Amino acid sequence: MSATCPEGHVSASTDYCDVCGAPIASSGTGPAPSAPAPAVAAPSTCPHCGSPAASGALFCENCGYDFTTGVTPVVHATPAPTPAASTGAVVTPAPDPQGPSDPAGEEPGAGASGAEAGTSPAVADPEAAPLAPPAPGGDAWVAELWVDPDWYAAQQAEDPMPSVGLPVLVPLRERSVLVGRPSASRNIRPQVDAGADSGVSRRHCQLNTDGQRWWVEDLQSSNGTFVARVGEPLPQDPIRPGQRHELQDGDRLYLGSWTRLVVRRALPGEV
Repeated sequence: MSATCPEGHVSASTDYCDVCGAPIASSGTGPAPSAPAPAVAAPSTCPHCGSPAASGALFCENCGYDFTTGVTPVVHATPAPTPAASTGAVVTPAPDPQGPSDPAGEEPGAGASGAEAGTSPAVADPEAAPLAPPAPGGDAWVAELWVDPDWYAAQQAEDPMPSVGLPVLVPLRERSVLVGRPSASRNIRPQVDAGADSGVSRRHCQLNTDGQRWWVEDLQSSNGTFVARVGEPLPQDPIRPGQRHELQDGDRLYLGSWTRLVVRRALPGEV
């Protein structure tokens, strides 16, 4: 008995080919081929969520249910990140349009303005405040600055006296007026500048007023401040430093080597 191998050789052996050695399958002894499993028909509706299912579908399009294995998909819920956790921003609650209902715990003046919360506005010094502009027909004041040859002769100063001329008029617009010689390095800027007279101190004296009367106060000047009435001889004794001396109408102030100062009401057109 002979057999034919898969390569077409005639072999006397029935198990292996005598020519090529290939195994020869015996007819009728091999296992029958298995038939393919029949296809599982998809249900018309999903048994998990009840949604309609297309014919031949393997999964539910709505919930993902597996029609073949019957496995229900597990959905892991992920919490949405809050704005504060994802961006680091500080979430501030919206203010209540009606305002806080309970003021307990709030410190007094916590919502007040700077002036109400303890920051008091600066109060101007009344002596340094400017005088109010005079009403029509009211009084305005000026200081006359003279070169007095008689006072110069009495002082026997070494500096030459300047030429005698008309007085310098200085409007007095503040309640406190400094008389002296200016100094840029010491930031001294007197309103009544007697800088031409070297016998006058930098801060010689102070003139103060209440709007109707005037006082003079010597500020520890080197050569003193002298006051005399009209028609009286030149004064011999200075006023006491640090004390106010009230000026009468027409009083003369003598300073330095030749300076004479008169405080009076301004004439029409002078200020």
